Amino acid sequence: MNEHIISSENDEGPRLGEIGLQQFAPYLMNRIMGRYNASLREDLAKLGLTTPKMRTLAVLSVVDGLLVGRLAVYAVVEQSTLSRALDALEADGMVRRTPDQEDSRAIRVSITEAGRAAFESLWPTMRQSYNRMFAGIDAAEHAAFVATLQKVLNNIKKHDF
Repeated sequence: MNEHIISSENDEGPRLGEIGLQQFAPYLMNRIMGRYNASLREDLAKLGLTTPKMRTLAVLSVVDGLLVGRLAVYAVVEQSTLSRALDALEADGMVRRTPDQEDSRAIRVSITEAGRAAFESLWPTMRQSYNRMFAGIDAAEHAAFVATLQKVLNNIKKHDF
């Protein structure tokens, strides 16, 4: 058995107090993402963006024309929150919603030039925060970390993407 796994489904295993917060990966991931999002807040506010809006633009800047359900998964945003973000982004001219050509009930979302410009103006701050997170971590450690995160995501994901 892998010593890093804290318990199997049938084994009660150690309690959180025995593991410690600094050894509990979900806690560390939440702290990291909390700090990352906080580092972007000021620049987001200047652009009139929120974290869900930023995530939406970030995803669409890489994979444009997504169905709303898939966009919610990629942006890690609840569909109801995404719907409100899309309403605001569309009102600001940053995204466009169109019916899917194969299923008129489904909606595809595309980033507009204004949305791409807003995201591009935010990207330097995002990149700087990312670089700060990985300061002192060499390329091999970074690659191993990302590979591990991809494995973890694969273990827990609900979708085939």
